[in-house]
Amino acid sequence: MAEVLVYVDHVDGAVRKPTLELLTLARRIGEPVAVALGNGAADTAAVLAEHGAVKVLTADAPEFADYLVVPKVDALQAAFEAVSPAAVLLSSSAEAKEIAARLALRIGSGIITDAVDLEAGDQGPVATQSAFAASYTTKSRVSKGVPVITVKPNSAPVEPAAAAGAVETLAVSFSAQATGTKVLSRTPRESTGRPELTEAAIVVSGGRGVNGAENFAVIEALADSLGAAVGASRAAVDAGWYPHTNQVGQTGKSVSPQLYIASGISGAIQHRAGMQTSKTIVAVNKDAEAPIFDLVDYGVVGDLFDVVPQLTEEINSRKG
Repeated sequence: MAEVLVYVDHVDGAVRKPTLELLTLARRIGEPVAVALGNGAADTAAVLAEHGAVKVLTADAPEFADYLVVPKVDALQAAFEAVSPAAVLLSSSAEAKEIAARLALRIGSGIITDAVDLEAGDQGPVATQSAFAASYTTKSRVSKGVPVITVKPNSAPVEPAAAAGAVETLAVSFSAQATGTKVLSRTPRESTGRPELTEAAIVVSGGRGVNGAENFAVIEALADSLGAAVGASRAAVDAGWYPHTNQVGQTGKSVSPQLYIASGISGAIQHRAGMQTSKTIVAVNKDAEAPIFDLVDYGVVGDLFDVVPQLTEEINSRKG
């Protein structure tokens, strides 16, 4: 069976959920070979093996932390040349998509980004994508070279499947471009204790109808009752009510959770582009004609300041 390279997203050896989803998809088209880079790379092996990785290629070097992107491209190219895979899979984070694009260019292959499903095909893997703000679903395959595919988080279930997970050290020779952009400093992001927005199974978002930064406490309370991430529309972000890092939409982050709750969001196409692939969508808006209601599975016409606190209270009472 052909091998499939899976780029591992981890933090000091702690594997992030989108990588485990990639391993599920990789098993549909071949045998997953994971590529883990940087500090703690070897510590990822046990979890990766539990989720289907037949091999784990690891490499650690100061370049992965000290310079941007290119050292990781060099390493993934080395893995590609060592394995000769049938496909290369990465998560659709901003960094991973840049790595994917650079790798595809180097190996002369086509690239598919933001896939939401993957299946085997007679002429290579077939990726499902949502196009034009999820108004259409397309099936695509790469017609030249080995496909490089990035997949949106929450597109596949995490399915454990024990495999050998044999750890091998990957030999990497860094290119001249690898040290072109140096990281001079880092500022840790302040932790909210909530899930990462793009990975969360539930997202609760607020928009213009929240009407002020101080009122986002209502959105946060509902999110915390559900163990959810907090999102915001562009209007709310532009008004300075919530950080840009939490913006959902075409110029923000794309999310695809199991449940998306939109409160005080009209449903402009810019916002829909970032959340329309959510499995279940619920909206609360006092305007019965708001475009968001054309999209939802469940809609509540009402003032969010009446509806959302009652929902939060009901959830908390049932948890007790």
